[in-house]
Amino acid sequence: MDIFSFFTLFGGLAFFMFGMNQMSSSLEKVAGGKMEYILNRMTSNRFKGLVLGAIITIAIQSSSAVTVMLVGLVNSGIMDISNTVGVIMGSNIGTTVTAWIMSLIGVSSDNVFVRMLKPESFSPVLAFIGIVMIMVCKTSKRRDIGTIFVGFAILMYGMTMMSSSVSPLAESPVFMDILTAFKNPMLGILTGLVVTAVIQSSAASVGMLQALSLTGGITYGMALPIIMGQNIGTCATAVISSIGVSRNAKRVAVIHISFNVIGTAIFMIIFYGLHSIFNFAFADRIINPVGIALCHSIFNIATTLLLLPFTHVLVKIAVKLVKTKEEEPIAFLDERLLKTPTIAVSEATKHINDMADMAKESMKLAMEVLKNYDEEKVEKVKELEKDVDIYEDHLGSYLVQVSASELSDRDIKAIGKMLHTIGNFERISDHARNLVGVGKEIHDKKVGFSDAGKSELRTITAALSEILEMTIESFHKDDLELAITVEPLEQVIDGLVERIKRHHIARLQSGECTIQNGFVLSDILNNYERVSDHCSNIAIAVIEKEKTTFDPHDYLNQIRSIDDTNFQEKYKEYKSKYLLEK
Repeated sequence: MDIFSFFTLFGGLAFFMFGMNQMSSSLEKVAGGKMEYILNRMTSNRFKGLVLGAIITIAIQSSSAVTVMLVGLVNSGIMDISNTVGVIMGSNIGTTVTAWIMSLIGVSSDNVFVRMLKPESFSPVLAFIGIVMIMVCKTSKRRDIGTIFVGFAILMYGMTMMSSSVSPLAESPVFMDILTAFKNPMLGILTGLVVTAVIQSSAASVGMLQALSLTGGITYGMALPIIMGQNIGTCATAVISSIGVSRNAKRVAVIHISFNVIGTAIFMIIFYGLHSIFNFAFADRIINPVGIALCHSIFNIATTLLLLPFTHVLVKIAVKLVKTKEEEPIAFLDERLLKTPTIAVSEATKHINDMADMAKESMKLAMEVLKNYDEEKVEKVKELEKDVDIYEDHLGSYLVQVSASELSDRDIKAIGKMLHTIGNFERISDHARNLVGVGKEIHDKKVGFSDAGKSELRTITAALSEILEMTIESFHKDDLELAITVEPLEQVIDGLVERIKRHHIARLQSGECTIQNGFVLSDILNNYERVSDHCSNIAIAVIEKEKTTFDPHDYLNQIRSIDDTNFQEKYKEYKSKYLLEK
């Protein structure tokens, strides 16, 4: 093998891995948040997990990515360790599809339809279609589909390069002498393991083996141990990703390793035990790319069928090997999920929805404290405010990290919505804490409002409760119509604040209220007004996400004008609903 062939081999490997990476990341973006939903919600049953693990791995063309995803989800406390076993088994089956696709490299025939199956025949067509889609299509989803085509074409071109570079080895006596060493099964396992662990891609190492098989020097007996070693080597990515995570997340990596090591041990004992008795003739036959794909599939499917009934045993092994000495804090959002950005966005969305609910709950409790002071509710508001602060800190930095990834238009809009709203949720919880402070002052100083003042506070409190409910619901559901109704009520609340203040001054002048009551009332109204402003900001962020072109300032100016009939109708409706007594 001359130096040129050597460089061609590794150049082909580089093309192969780059194409695989491009194809995988684009497939993931096209799939969107559906993968997270499937993994998190539909894996309680091991058989479902098996099927879904295979489907997701076929979709994103990477069993390693699925395992890393599982480590991240378990580390974040989102997924239970027992639900990962079926997914891991399914991902091992799903990854065999790649080997079947790559086996097309060995297709040879004079038939024009068979020749069209060869990568050098259809890859250029796919590359051309992909480039046209990337350059012409306006939607990111179609451009991502174009990138999938280009990535696949590059992958197959790299495979072709590797195959052509090793073809001279067929006539090399030195190479044939080296291959004889692989008749030792343990050396074959070790070689497959090390090569796969180094390049962190079982698909790439299987592709290299398929390319080498075209030299005609590799037999079934040599290939089988290498394939088994490749399955163990692919666990390296999961092992690396489990560094510095919770014990349960480490156990996901241990389950992955255990599954492949136990499967390899059983397969080796059965195969070589029977081979010593029956002397399988096919073991000495030359293997081709299709044969490698077949062996890869049989091994993974057989291992899965064998160990599927014992998923609980794999969990027990993992628990035994990674012992729990003390309770560990669970990561808020695991950075390993950043390797699958669409999953990271989906999980961030779930957390900000929780943050929204906490902000709403804290405000509801604060309003109850103003009416009837309760020390337990005061402490709960303080705890919620601290939690919301933590959410803001973590989510803010996490979303900035996710923003640096390649994202679909949908995910970009989702991140924009979250970045525009986390500060507003945090401020709502701050105002809730301010209000419980006012509630404590009312309780300690025995502050009492006039009947008219109490009535007005009930009216504006009811209006604030409604705007909170509408805002949070529109945020959760991305409900454009509901979000549009927030601004008219916000304007009504602003008007209520001004009128209540004027009414208080009138009562103060007539001697019905005191200056001390005025300070307390002013604190309540100022916090209420600011909360309604934050609700308006959140609703605008929801509208901005749903509309292609949107300017918040133009929007507010437009809807507040007398020409906007919808705004005027809703404004009149809310104004009538929350009418102050004269």
